[in-house]
Amino acid sequence: MKSLNWRVFFTLLLMSVLSVFAVFPYVLSLQGDIIRQIGQPIVLIFVLQLFQSIILFSIAIFIGLYLIKKINFHLPFSDGKAVKDTLSLSVILGFITAVIIYGTDYLFTFLGSAISTSQNLAPVWQKLLAAFYGGVSEEILLRLFVMTLFIWIGMKITRQSLPAKTIIIISIFLAAIIFGLGHLPITASLTTITPLIISRAIILNGIGGIVFGWLFWKKGLESAMIAHFTADIFLLTVLPLLFGR
Repeated sequence: MKSLNWRVFFTLLLMSVLSVFAVFPYVLSLQGDIIRQIGQPIVLIFVLQLFQSIILFSIAIFIGLYLIKKINFHLPFSDGKAVKDTLSLSVILGFITAVIIYGTDYLFTFLGSAISTSQNLAPVWQKLLAAFYGGVSEEILLRLFVMTLFIWIGMKITRQSLPAKTIIIISIFLAAIIFGLGHLPITASLTTITPLIISRAIILNGIGGIVFGWLFWKKGLESAMIAHFTADIFLLTVLPLLFGR
């Protein structure tokens, strides 16, 4: 497809593949026992997971890049100046998001949640690598693909050539909810899934999803990625080290 920016496509695909490599040690720390129960060599499981991820991200990136033009969103991924202009805002909002999520999690701990963001579930170096996965892969899937798809569907339903603000806001919230629910499988390996745990996943991750969705809308994919990466760095490493309980 000539209209597709293939350089951006392969750049995003490479970044997503590298993020899968980066997050695997963290996944092993959290779900190692479950993975070993499969009865297959860890290397084989990783190779199969990597192959599956390449297919998944190829489809998501392809559709996302195709539809982002349809919804008239900008994708300044190849514009270094655009990234520089939004860097400070992205980092600041990522930090604020992390603080709000971390503080809100205290409420769920008070209500009886068996897990919290302050738990040392893996070595710091693994958490730093996992932040790369969050900033890259989750933004590709949830913002570039899911949010863009919802906006495009909304435009088709309302028969509009450009997305209305209402459609965009609804899409931000829907993607944020899916973002929260998407964390339940790994949460299930740490504690029993209850209504409280489900609410915790949706609300805590939804806070980030709304901020990252707004940045994707207003500033572009890179801004959402940088903010997400910053938030994960503070949530997974800095804040637990400073205020771990």
